[in-house]
Amino acid sequence: MPDSPSTADALPASAGSITDVPGVRVGQVTRRGDGWLTGVTVVLPPPGTVGGVDVRGGGPGTHETDALDPRTLVPTVDAVVLTGGSAYGLVTAHGVQRWCAEQGRGFRVGPGAGEVVPIVPAAAVFDLGRGGRFTAHPDEATGYEAAVAAASPDGTTVRRGVVGAGTGALVGRRFKGGVGTASLRLDGAEEGVVVAALVVVNAAGLPMPPGATGPSPPLGRSPALNTTIGVVATDAGLDPAEVSRTATTAHDGLARALDPVHTMSDGDTLFALATGARALPSERAARVASLVRVQAAAAEVVRRAVLDGLLAAEPVMVDGLEFPVWPGG
Repeated sequence: MPDSPSTADALPASAGSITDVPGVRVGQVTRRGDGWLTGVTVVLPPPGTVGGVDVRGGGPGTHETDALDPRTLVPTVDAVVLTGGSAYGLVTAHGVQRWCAEQGRGFRVGPGAGEVVPIVPAAAVFDLGRGGRFTAHPDEATGYEAAVAAASPDGTTVRRGVVGAGTGALVGRRFKGGVGTASLRLDGAEEGVVVAALVVVNAAGLPMPPGATGPSPPLGRSPALNTTIGVVATDAGLDPAEVSRTATTAHDGLARALDPVHTMSDGDTLFALATGARALPSERAARVASLVRVQAAAAEVVRRAVLDGLLAAEPVMVDGLEFPVWPGG
C-alpha cells in the first residue's frame, strides 16, 4: 500500500474497528444545528487496561496525560475522552469520571465501594465556532452521556465520519474530517493479537504525497488551529513503558497519512491502551520481536483510520458556508 493514501482503494473494505479488541467499547455524542457542530467520543476499555500517551503537536489540549507517564503511580486507565471544543471541551472528562465513579471504576483509595479515583485522560480538537456559535462546545453532561453510550449495547458499534469528536473536524482548513477506525489481526508468533485505532481527523495537513500543492485556505470560520487525536488499542500484554512506546510508534501512521503533521498549529496526541488478554513472550529477544510487530501494526492502523475518517465524512453546510468532502476519496 502507498504511504500517502490517494484513493479509496488504499483502504480495505474490511477495515475493522477499535472494538475488535475484546472488551473495548465506544460511545459518541453529536451536537449539530443551532450553532453547534461538535461532539464527544469516549473509548471505554475493560478494567485493568494499561495506558500510555505521546503528544507531538505544538498546540495540544489535554487532560491527565502526565498520569500516563510509566514512572508514575497508576498504570491503568478507566476511559479515554476525545472531545471537540478545544480546551473548553476538556471538562467532558469530568462527566466521564463521574460515570466511572458511579460504577466503582477507578484507582482504589479507600475501603468503601465508591472510594475510587477514575483515571480519565482526555484530548481535544479545535472546532470552536465552526457551527456558527463560538460558545457551543461540549460540557460535563455531554461527557457523561458519551460514557453511558459506550456502556450501552450499542457500544460495540463505532459510527464513522461526522460524529462524536469528529463532528466539527476539518482537514486542510477546508475539507470535512471526522472519526475513522481500523484494526489488524496479527499472525505468526503473535497469532490472534488484535491492534486497532480510532482517530479524530482534524489536521492542518492533507492526505497527499509530500511536495504536492494543497488548496488555498478558505474564507469564513476556519482559523489555522487544528489537531488530530486518537486511541490505539491492543489485547497484547504490555507494561506501561511498552504501551507508551506503542503510542510513540503510532504517530508514524499520522506522518504517513497526512502532510504536514505535528506542526505548531496541530495538537496531535495519541493514546495507547493494552488490555493484557494475550501474553507476549517473556524471553527478551522474542519479546522485542513481538513488540516491533505490535508497534508496526499500531502505525498502520492509525494510517488506515485517518483515511477511513475522511472517506466516511459527508459535506456540511453551515449558514451558507460549505465544508466539502476531501476529493481524493
